[in-house]
Amino acid sequence: MLRFLFATTALAGGLFLASCSNAQETPDDAVAGPAMVAAANPHAVEAGLEALRAGGDAIDAAIAVQSVLGLVEPQSSGLGGGAFLLYFDAQTGDLTVYDGRETAPASATSALFLDANGQALGFGESVFSGHSIGVPGAVAMLAMAHADHGALDWADGFDAATGLAQDGFEISPRLARFIAGMAPRGPLDEWPASRAYFFTDDGTPLPAGHRLRNPAYADSTRALAADWRALYEGPLAAAIIAAVQDEPRPGGLTLTDLATYQAVRRDALCRDYREWTVCSAPPPSSGGVTVNEILGLLEPYDMSATGPETLEGWRRFIEASRLAYADRDAYVADADFVTVPVEGLLDADYIAERSRSIQRTTALPTATPGIPDGIDAPGADATPDSPGTSHFVIVDSDGDVVSMTTTVESVFGSHRMAGGFFLNNQLTDFSRTPTDANGALVPNAPAGGKRPRSSMSPTIVFDRDGEFVLATGSPGGSSIIAYTAKTLVAMLDWGLTPQQAIELPNVVARGDVVRVEDGMDPAILAGLSGLGFTLDANRGENSGLHIVRRLEDGTLIGGADPRREGQARQP
Repeated sequence: MLRFLFATTALAGGLFLASCSNAQETPDDAVAGPAMVAAANPHAVEAGLEALRAGGDAIDAAIAVQSVLGLVEPQSSGLGGGAFLLYFDAQTGDLTVYDGRETAPASATSALFLDANGQALGFGESVFSGHSIGVPGAVAMLAMAHADHGALDWADGFDAATGLAQDGFEISPRLARFIAGMAPRGPLDEWPASRAYFFTDDGTPLPAGHRLRNPAYADSTRALAADWRALYEGPLAAAIIAAVQDEPRPGGLTLTDLATYQAVRRDALCRDYREWTVCSAPPPSSGGVTVNEILGLLEPYDMSATGPETLEGWRRFIEASRLAYADRDAYVADADFVTVPVEGLLDADYIAERSRSIQRTTALPTATPGIPDGIDAPGADATPDSPGTSHFVIVDSDGDVVSMTTTVESVFGSHRMAGGFFLNNQLTDFSRTPTDANGALVPNAPAGGKRPRSSMSPTIVFDRDGEFVLATGSPGGSSIIAYTAKTLVAMLDWGLTPQQAIELPNVVARGDVVRVEDGMDPAILAGLSGLGFTLDANRGENSGLHIVRRLEDGTLIGGADPRREGQARQP
């Protein structure tokens, strides 16, 4: 745990709300209240607010938000997935990362995703497979955080989800699009539980507005309310294992793997950026390392003088992203299994040397990893970019903060269900090709009990007095890092509000092709092409950024990503 010692400041004010369905009419940020919840679905936001109204704190609200998200946004997160939670205790100054990342079964080997000929399985064949499912960690993680900090009874956190599951909720337009979009490809329709849940008897996907009931989910949340261990032992655990080990392509997860899972408390990974301190999750997440490396690479440059309307501002951001992603892909994995050179990657001299390569008049021909202290040579990697994730931020009336990123990995995870919820396909975050060209294991190769590398980047920023400034984060697979870094540069360097930062076009520069979201100034696109960048432009991006920021007078403003269905609201 990292401790900031300072006197807390009262928070007071008004409200900001943004809705995906009304993205073109989003109002300017407005003064917010003494507490706020920003999350990807209105039902989840209301559940979190209700927990705060009942006297709960940010952790209590997080339990309520997550249990509802798993029901109403099952394509992104749930009881069958994992998460990283960054928690700031305003009274003690403690900052703690709660690691609920899934683990591979004890039987897993580096050949987890290889066929009989030693070749890597295709992405779809890997995902829609019992082999892809790791031990779910979000529930155990929330139970640990609640034992440390919760104010309400543990059971209270499941009331809203149980009621919605029993009484039903209307399928949102976004959920309906995912159901319909997956139907023609078959996998979601492959498993009896998911077919019965999302399709009519004649195979028609359920439409937006349909009232969807999930009594099995209600049974699961009741069981968890009575004892969180119900996910890891007993009938619900047995149902999970049965789904994992079902044909075709059964997986190796066992009841012993579930029963022995442990969430982990970790120290936050923090580095100074100009007059702020930026904190996020350490390995097995690559978010804290890579976001802070991007910022460190940009620090020598006056980014405030080259704002989002300039070619130079975006050129610098792109090159910093390419260099940091190259290091991330080569080195970051589960530090309990391999050496991760965190200090070397964030060393001031190493970053200064890497940063000098940004000062040029044309695009870097290619982005290659450096050689930080503690490493002889870079590794290799082969992992996909999957969007099945959600992020939320909570600030309670005492000033405590939760920034939590939560996931089932791909859309609807592995597509296998148990207890009314989807099971993750998180193990496909390992490198499916486990060795490099020389036959050496890559850092992010699968192994029994290992946590796959994540890009989740739950972030909290403080000023130099240790006062909370803002919390941000996003879903989006490996693009999470770029989405999150964009908002930090936008707010800290470019002076934008949370909502303005969210609505900037996303720019993702991992490798030698730069993805640029629709909405970027055509002149900037032309300029980037002229500098030699290879662009994949005018495309959509799957961010789901949610932000809460504290202003100098102690009030809060929030932002919600119009690319999803979120809100930022006060109690």
